Amino acid sequence: MRDLPITLLRTFVVVADTLNLTVAAGRLHRAPSTISMQLSRLEELVMAELLERGQYGVRLTPAGDQLRSHAQQLLNLHDRILGSFQNADIAGKVRFGTHDQYATRNLTPLLETFVLNYPEARLEVLCDHRPHYLASLVKEGKLDVALVEMPVLSEGGLRLGRDELVWVRSEMHEAHLREPLPLAVFVEGCYHRDSARQALESTDQSYRIAFTSQSRAGILAAVRAGIGVGVIPRKTLEPGLVVVEEGLPPLPWTDTTLFVAERVNEATSRLVQTIKESPQFAAAKMVIEDWHRHQLG
Repeated sequence: MRDLPITLLRTFVVVADTLNLTVAAGRLHRAPSTISMQLSRLEELVMAELLERGQYGVRLTPAGDQLRSHAQQLLNLHDRILGSFQNADIAGKVRFGTHDQYATRNLTPLLETFVLNYPEARLEVLCDHRPHYLASLVKEGKLDVALVEMPVLSEGGLRLGRDELVWVRSEMHEAHLREPLPLAVFVEGCYHRDSARQALESTDQSYRIAFTSQSRAGILAAVRAGIGVGVIPRKTLEPGLVVVEEGLPPLPWTDTTLFVAERVNEATSRLVQTIKESPQFAAAKMVIEDWHRHQLG
């Protein structure tokens, strides 16, 4: 029986997640041709076609879909074993604050990687919709790290990504045409909610708060049901939602911002490093730096 190299399985899982060889190559810091060769080698080893390649990307075959879950389990076990030996001395409490939209989307694979690689670290996560509140907890020493959404050009923290807030509605309902405009938003203190109110009030457009929740899932469920119009970063658009491009005032851009306490333990430093070096944030950080150089120039 032939062995399956961990490197090939890791490449396959990233491709299976992205369904795009170019995107996967960027995340893995390898050339697309290298990714293709690794996938071909893996298909030879399992003696089955794992991907169907087309003009607009790839999709999993039934064999590929079957391998995906097994490969992820094997990678998790591999990383846990390796982490228990390499990072056994990295311990301590890590108090991490973030927004619900990060905890349920971008951060899931990053936190999984951290937990597997540093099994002795004790991660404590606080989700809150108020970015300034989480940043203040870091400043007061009540949190070690916070990943939040801040206004563009605001002060403090390390900027890791940039996105535009947009109005969204259900593809089945036209809530954006109602008067006053019904809003489905977070409770008081959320930057999305504050931005929506300021934009509407600046154009004298009437609105009402039709639905409030402390979770992104609850808000988007209300939007899909046609209860109201929501506000989300454009890059987080989900199936069943439509961006309202006309008829409503523009919304501001935001920065994904990382705040770190002045004194942290080694486990916290490793979490910060995991976040900063992740492909999704590393690439976005370069875009922001280019934007700032252009503004200064």
